[in-house]
Amino acid sequence: MEWILRSVPLFQGLSDDDFAGLEAGAEAIDIPAGEVVFDEGDEGDRAYVIVSGELDIVKITEGREILLARRGPGEVIGEMALLDAAPRMATVRAAEETTVVALAKDCFDDLLSTSATAARALFSVLLERWRQTEAQLRQSDRMAQLGTLTAGLAHEMNNPAAAIIRASAQLEQSLAAYPDRVVEIAGLGLDTDQMEALRGLLAAAVDDSLPLPSSLELSDNSAEIEDLLDRYEVDQPWELADQLASSGLRGADLEPVLEATGDHAIGVLQVVAGTRAIQGLAGEVNVGAERLSAIVGALKGYSHLDQAPVQEVDVRHGLRDTLVILKSKLQDIEVVTEFADVPEITAYGSELNQVWTNLIDNAADAIHDGGRPDGRIQLRVEGGDESIVVEVEDNGSGIPPELVARVFDPFFTTKPQGSGTGLGLDISYGIIVHKHRGSIVVDSEPGRTVFTVSLPVAGPDS
Repeated sequence: MEWILRSVPLFQGLSDDDFAGLEAGAEAIDIPAGEVVFDEGDEGDRAYVIVSGELDIVKITEGREILLARRGPGEVIGEMALLDAAPRMATVRAAEETTVVALAKDCFDDLLSTSATAARALFSVLLERWRQTEAQLRQSDRMAQLGTLTAGLAHEMNNPAAAIIRASAQLEQSLAAYPDRVVEIAGLGLDTDQMEALRGLLAAAVDDSLPLPSSLELSDNSAEIEDLLDRYEVDQPWELADQLASSGLRGADLEPVLEATGDHAIGVLQVVAGTRAIQGLAGEVNVGAERLSAIVGALKGYSHLDQAPVQEVDVRHGLRDTLVILKSKLQDIEVVTEFADVPEITAYGSELNQVWTNLIDNAADAIHDGGRPDGRIQLRVEGGDESIVVEVEDNGSGIPPELVARVFDPFFTTKPQGSGTGLGLDISYGIIVHKHRGSIVVDSEPGRTVFTVSLPVAGPDS
């Protein structure tokens, strides 16, 4: 087995005693194609030297499997978990039939403590792998976040868009029939009193200043109008009754007009109902369009389109835009905002919004993972002329005390396996601390976690 170990670049330059120690703690293992060597999250107890074949290093993130690397003969894997005394960061699986030499942790530790050559070689390997893994996972994290935002926006935009399509189709039908009804009324030869009564009904039907009836009042008014139409022998009176009642009209409003128009009553009522329907449908289109416009405005503000990287930023607007973007994920969570009157700050606006997205998204995940039916997120903004402070608080399950100090470490995550890359808070830390010269800290206990971000008003170059 010594010849195998001597062929590994990491072990070049070791003494005979070092190789003897390695060989004593080594075990040759044959791994069939497709078999897992170790899973993400497993305890790191051995490192592996690949003798023949290839091993795939993969990570599951948001339900997607990411191939981080494929290692071949002469390469060492699994050493990072030994050095960091942390769980495995990824899963390793045999891409084909593979033979490895497993090195026990004690043996590996002894080697690094006695051989400066091995320590330097290992440091070089680790640094390169760290860079490669971080670059791949950062890209994957961006794509996963983009997918989350896109799905949320699609959900938010689909409702008003569908409402506009539905109302537009119905409006087209109503407008197609409306001219015939108007012509019919014009040919009835109504006298001045009858026209005044009709005008009064039409005005009442489209008067948005009047309070809408409650459900009980609407039901009572509809029943009253239906009884009235029955007396005038109107066919299928319930159809007109519902339309007229939705306008806030009552039987007492209609009876004088019915008496005045006599045989022409049905035509008059159809015009009134049609006018109300057209106005209502136009209102639905307007509401849907305003909602879409608000979403697009929030998206533009969130991304800071057509703006310089560094600009004057109102963090309260950024937080509100982020809430719009994440609305679909927060629909079952109470969100409370407490925003003081604070000055704008000089900042990288789009990158700050990435921080707010990470913090609010993590807070929502903590509430969902904790199974809280009374989920609550509080956003607070306060500050003065020198700095502002943003707090994101949730009532989720909290972060275990022994893990709080590691939440900003790269690749570390408190989420269930496969639910995150462990880079969201690391990226947020870099944006706040390194790019903005601010600070970000966390305080957590069961049922309460608070991330506190402090930012200088004068900006990162102050």
